[in-house]
Amino acid sequence: MANILVVDDEMGIRELLSEILSDEGHAIQLAENAQQAREARAGGAPDLVLLDIWMPDTDGVTLLKEWQRDGLLTMPVIMMSGHATIDTAVEATRIGALNFLEKPIALQKLLKAVQQGLTRAQETVRAPALAPRPAAPAPAEEANGFGQPILVAAGARGGAQVVAGGDSHSFNLSFDLPLREARDAFERMYFEHHLGREGGSMTRVAEKTGLERTHLYRKLKQLGVEPGKLAKKNA
Repeated sequence: MANILVVDDEMGIRELLSEILSDEGHAIQLAENAQQAREARAGGAPDLVLLDIWMPDTDGVTLLKEWQRDGLLTMPVIMMSGHATIDTAVEATRIGALNFLEKPIALQKLLKAVQQGLTRAQETVRAPALAPRPAAPAPAEEANGFGQPILVAAGARGGAQVVAGGDSHSFNLSFDLPLREARDAFERMYFEHHLGREGGSMTRVAEKTGLERTHLYRKLKQLGVEPGKLAKKNA
């Protein structure tokens, strides 16, 4: 059972989502505007938030920005709207929203998005906390989840060199980048590494990374990674 916060100014939508998700065994908290959502979040982070974009007092994208700015965006958020443009959906995703659902929301799409969000929340909770950086940084060898070592060496100028899988591929990553840019840079390295190893095969990379092919294609496009070019480069 998960704790899910549903934020929507339409009572019918709130009640419908509450009924569907309650039948799935989840505990549902309802908010009809941004202020009620703020108060609910102040009481503790839910496992997942379904957030409407168009609301009378403060719109959902603005509320999402507030949570991101204040360090409160610690839970997956799925945006909902019947009138949002593609630009609005992209902006919400850029800020930190996990997904976007267009109203009227199909039942299967709702349940799939909720399950993906809860899975992401569980993965975040299980992720080990980062250890403090030692006073005298030294190379450390870790596993990358596929039985291949990753060598991470911290540099003296606020950066790191990552050598993946004992291969000849090495990447430099600056710790001076904003968190989102550093994360995108690392993910770009990660996918380029696996695409190179698998000869550009999206099927094998999807299996290696644990992502659905559709999600993988979308992620690569977002990061600006072109599988075809990598396959030719490594041929």
